[in-house]
Amino acid sequence: MAEILSEISEFYKSWKQQEPDEVITLKQAGSNRMYFRLKSGKQSLIVTYNPGNVPENNAFVQFSRHFYSKQLPVPQILYADQQLKQYIQSDLGDVSLYDIMMKEGFSEHVFELYKKTCHQLAKLQIEGGRNLDYSNCIATKSFDKQAIYSDLLYFLYYFVRGLDLPYDKNALLNDFDILSSYLMQEEQKYFMHRDCQSRNVMVQDDRVYFIDYQGGMQGALQYDVASLLWQARASLPFEWREQLLDYYFEQANHMLGNTMDKNHFMDSYDGFVLIRMLQTLGAYGYRGLFERKHYFISSIPFGLKNLKWFLENKKIPIRLPELQKVLIALTDEKIIRRFETVKAGPECPLVVQIRSFSYKCGIPDDESGNGGGFVFDCRGILNPGRLEEFKTKTGRDKSVQEFLIHKTKMPSFLQHVYSLVDISVEDYIARGFSSLTVSFGCTGGQHRSVYAADKLADHLREKFNVETVVHHREQELKQWNNTPATI
Repeated sequence: MAEILSEISEFYKSWKQQEPDEVITLKQAGSNRMYFRLKSGKQSLIVTYNPGNVPENNAFVQFSRHFYSKQLPVPQILYADQQLKQYIQSDLGDVSLYDIMMKEGFSEHVFELYKKTCHQLAKLQIEGGRNLDYSNCIATKSFDKQAIYSDLLYFLYYFVRGLDLPYDKNALLNDFDILSSYLMQEEQKYFMHRDCQSRNVMVQDDRVYFIDYQGGMQGALQYDVASLLWQARASLPFEWREQLLDYYFEQANHMLGNTMDKNHFMDSYDGFVLIRMLQTLGAYGYRGLFERKHYFISSIPFGLKNLKWFLENKKIPIRLPELQKVLIALTDEKIIRRFETVKAGPECPLVVQIRSFSYKCGIPDDESGNGGGFVFDCRGILNPGRLEEFKTKTGRDKSVQEFLIHKTKMPSFLQHVYSLVDISVEDYIARGFSSLTVSFGCTGGQHRSVYAADKLADHLREKFNVETVVHHREQELKQWNNTPATI
């Protein structure tokens, strides 16, 4: 990682003839792309580092330049290297539409932001699609029958087979062919974002901006609005979905000179809702069931519940008997419960006590009286305290955190910790236990153990909604005695 940070600084220097003041690593999403925030004076920019997928970079850069030239709400590409391994874009901040919805709930403000998104989405698809060079698409230029069929196979191989469900292969493939042909009746001449969901809509000063459209291609209008309104984790109220769909249709139809037939649009729309949900479940299967990434595994129940409601309340005007049989089996409550994470409710008595400590001062006693819990030794991880610049800092300082993330094995260490502790937390919630203790030790109880304890607390609160109490023993003693901690 140190080499990557150096490369990014040199990349910026080749553009501005000076080093950036600060390089901050941003959280990675589901892809292998790496994002960094560069700060220089009052200016803040985003660098995307993705040397392993130049075609993807090229698609995003070329699409962005085209859209920005039409004053559409996308980031501005400011600089890219000749090999297109990395590029710099304007900084749209850290707040997505999904973040605001999680904070405010289904408020009037959130509804208005969704309306703005629907309006801007129609502009991106219709105006952005005009004269767009689709030769920059990553794989295929259009969402044609082959692309639709590929999404269905993705769902079959990575989700249905991952659950080991019985099905008649020939009958199911025949249904896939019928559904693909049905969806191809729609005009495939607009820009299709391909992953238009609330996490890919950034909000800045109450204006919405689209990101992550590098997988875009030419296609039908319905796919993207279906993606937005039927995003599994967003779980929009169903009345909102109907109102926003009507609003989107009005905006798109107006832009097209009121030439669309609403009944035909709505009939096809349900088919695109279905194909989007199946493609999403395929992604959850690949990233979750095969790559074992927790976020995608935990998303599976949301996707299945979304699909269950659709099957019970919507109807596609074509017969797909084998596919319907598979989907009904998938949405059985037993399968949904298999993937649901146990969450701590308001009456849950469990409190996870998390401590950092110095091995020089001994392992803390378990004050719960249970005499159990976990103790993790962080001393196998490179110690920031050996470097002069970190001697007076702790694991709560950003510079120390950057060092631990990029120059040590701390990220890998924590993934193993999470896997072990999650087993107990889930079991303790289910059984009504009241206490679990987790301790992290290092040489001085100042850097590695402090960082690890804080990260575990964040993880458990996010995943299980469980109460955590964090104590940094040596740091608290240091504050109490006003004496330096021993490293």
